[in-house]
Amino acid sequence: MSEAASEQHRIDREAAPAGSEAQRVIALVDDDRNILTTLSIALQAEGYATRVYSDGEAALGALLSNPPDLAVFDIKMPRMDGMELLGKLREHSPLPVIFLTSKDEEEDEAAGLAMGADDYIAKPFSQRLLLARIGAILRRAAPLVPGEEPRERPTEAEGGVITRGRLAMDPARHQVTWDGRDVSLTVTEFLILEELARRPGVIKSRNQLMDAAYPDDIFVDDRTVDSHIKRLRRKFRAADPQFSAIETLYGAGYSFADG
Repeated sequence: MSEAASEQHRIDREAAPAGSEAQRVIALVDDDRNILTTLSIALQAEGYATRVYSDGEAALGALLSNPPDLAVFDIKMPRMDGMELLGKLREHSPLPVIFLTSKDEEEDEAAGLAMGADDYIAKPFSQRLLLARIGAILRRAAPLVPGEEPRERPTEAEGGVITRGRLAMDPARHQVTWDGRDVSLTVTEFLILEELARRPGVIKSRNQLMDAAYPDDIFVDDRTVDSHIKRLRRKFRAADPQFSAIETLYGAGYSFADG
């Protein structure tokens, strides 16, 4: 076993709790062992199980073969950084991802969100804030239990499917199609699109979209919502180059046109 593999095995053994099937699993990917240990302890104290990886290359196969419920990535790592890891992951999986990094320039945040991250927290960070964001994303991503009523928004048609022109959204299954073609969205993207699609033609401000996608106790700035909108347009244009259903009303917000 190589030195790197031996170190990874030791970190995994020390951080992994004796979990149960009911526990939600959080994967942590960071080359800073102190952060891995500290966050593992904090997450386990909240009832989560953790899996930790010291670089992106070691994490990729595990994230695809045995997906956790959510992953937290550092950006700057050896062998495979967080951006490359997220890019490879998004080729196969919509797994919720939060970026945790010492970089705090706007372009790094925008690049991470554009590639499909669900959230972005710069170091140094508040553990309380990270735990709140993890909990919020997991609540939004939780599948509907058979026989259970939808948790938040009322159903619109039998089965809860929202149909707007060529758009079909199934909140219970977290599925989206455009003109019959599947469009894979992250949890945050889905909730923003759902907020727009429920009332087509109605202008939604950035604050309203933030309220729909994030709990009240989490601050998100305007450019984060703009980045999510850009990602939504890019994903739908991959399915339909003429897609123009998400409209920008400068100074006011966004709306959905179902015509």
